[in-house]
This record gives sequence, structure tokens and C-alpha cells, in this order.
Amino acid sequence: MIRKPTKEIKIGNVTIGNNNPIAIQSMTNTLTKNIPETIAQIKELQELGCEIVRVSVPDQESVNALKEIKQNINIPLVADIHFDAKLAIEAAKYADKLRINPGNIGNEEKIKQVINAAKENNIPIRIGVNLGSLEKDLEKEYGLTPKAMLESVKRQIAIFEKNDFHNIVVALKTSDIKKTIEVNRMFAKEYDYPIHLGITEAGSGFSGTIKSSIGIGTLLQDGIGDTIRVSLSAQPNEEVKVAKQILSSLKIRKFGVEITSCPTCARANLDVIQTTKELEKLTEKSKTPISIAVMGCAVNGPGEAKEADIGVVGGIDECLLYKKGEIIRKIKKEDISKVLLDEIEGR
Repeated sequence: MIRKPTKEIKIGNVTIGNNNPIAIQSMTNTLTKNIPETIAQIKELQELGCEIVRVSVPDQESVNALKEIKQNINIPLVADIHFDAKLAIEAAKYADKLRINPGNIGNEEKIKQVINAAKENNIPIRIGVNLGSLEKDLEKEYGLTPKAMLESVKRQIAIFEKNDFHNIVVALKTSDIKKTIEVNRMFAKEYDYPIHLGITEAGSGFSGTIKSSIGIGTLLQDGIGDTIRVSLSAQPNEEVKVAKQILSSLKIRKFGVEITSCPTCARANLDVIQTTKELEKLTEKSKTPISIAVMGCAVNGPGEAKEADIGVVGGIDECLLYKKGEIIRKIKKEDISKVLLDEIEGR
């Protein structure tokens, strides 16, 4: 995969764009004004691997909470504002980035005021264009199409550039996979601003994971995208897990423990499903870069186990433990998780 060159943009202590790592984002679902709950959730997300976090700022109480939240976390804080330019201007004092949809933030003068606030505080702005909130004239002329979205973001970028502001990240999202892919490809041909990828309103943890993996994964394979957020109707920690898996599956980045496991069948000599679930839960916060294979039988098991750093292959009475392609010893089935965890911790 060859990434499309884009501008480098600094968001707090994280730099995105160009050849910097594709950053994982998520968004809290707590009330932002509930400071303790919001901080606790952000810390949990950070521990799982979230690198940039966004909070909704719907009112003045939420703006007032940003300073304390920022002081108690270690990852960049993005303030998400709609409809109220005054909130965006205030939030710029505390946040590491603003996320606005210029189409609903107000007229050009109000957009200019937000730009000036971002300039004064030396923070970037993410221009977010969603298919569901297009300007009426563009919707009338082009319909709900990728072309309409592209024209919308072009209109907004022109305002920012006219005001000598280039500290921009762009997000072009729809709930339609094909439209999202098309509009981001179109944008990437014309601009070098970094792109935040996602399928908006993707759905539940199950369907949303599939849609996000296809849409985000396709664009990443094209070399497009500098940050990603998997939008799920689920707890935010699930978004981070899926985002990591997308990047890991495409071998773009490597995060801690990577588990390969076989589909179950009548030949399986161990409970692959339960063992894999248990290992995923036990290792979800591990930072140790290691690959583990959990295989049910001797058909494909030995070959897959040899490819992994550590592998276990089910036998009739006991399992074989592989390490760096070599059989180390036999282990009891009930000891699999403990043995593999000991191997991970010993690295």
C-alpha cells in the first residue's frame, strides 16, 4: 500500500498526515458536562489504544467542562460543535481541535469568527460534511450524491483558504459505503488535506463493524486516510477494538497481541470459540507485539501454528504448544490460556 501524501497537521501531541501513523479516534457517549464520567471513559479508551478522542459540546456547561477534562487525560481532545459558533469559539481555548460542519455553524461571518479563534489558539479545524446535512441548494442541484458532498466541502475550504487558514482536516462521511468511498476518492485527487475516514451511522456492533471494515478498509488500501473512527451503536471501546483490527488486518499497523484461530468443525479437539474469546479478553490491553494461533486439529493447525510466534494445536487428549515454528511441549486443554499468557508476559 502506498499512502497518498497529505499535509502534516498537529493535533495536541499527535501528528497526522503524510507518513505519520494512521491515528485511531473514538467519541465519548457520556454527557460532557459530567466531568468524572467523561474522564473515566476517555482513560479507558486510551488504555485500549484510542489516540484522539472527541466529545460533544452541545451547551455552555459542556464548554466549561473541557478545561478540566483536558487537564486529566493524555490524548488530544476534540470538541464537536454544531449550530452554535459561539460554543466553537469558546471551545477553541481548551480543545486540541475543533470539529464543525460549516454548513450548519452559521453564515460566512460566523465561520470566520471560528477560524480566528482556531488561529489564536493554534489548533486545527476538522471540516465535517455528512450526506444528511448538505446545503439545500447543493442538494437541489446534485441530489444526495458524492458530487454534492464534494461541492459542499470545496465551498467550505474556499472560505477557510480565503481567510488564510490551512490547518484543516476533512471528513466526508455517509452511511452508504459506495458513496463514502467515491467521494473520498474524488476529494483525494484534488486536495492534499489529511482525511478522517469513517462510515457514519454504520449501525450495531455487528453490522456496523462489517460496513466500516469494508468502507474504511477499501480506502486505506487505496492509500487514502490519515485518521479513522469506527462509528458503532455500541460502547466506544468497541469502536477502538474494531479500528485496531482493521489497521492490523491490512498490516498497516501492529497492536499488541494478534490472534489467528480456525473455524470450528467436527475435527476440532478443543473449544476454539471459547478459548479465542477468553484470550481476546485477557489480552485486549496488552502492548506486547506477538502473534498467537489457536487451532482445533492437525489439518491446518501445525502450519498455522508455525507461522505464529506462539501456537496451540488441539489433540485428542492434550494440545501441542508451538513456539517459533517448533513443538515445545504438550499442554493440558484447561491450561491453554494460562500457558499462552505466561508466554506473552515472558517476552
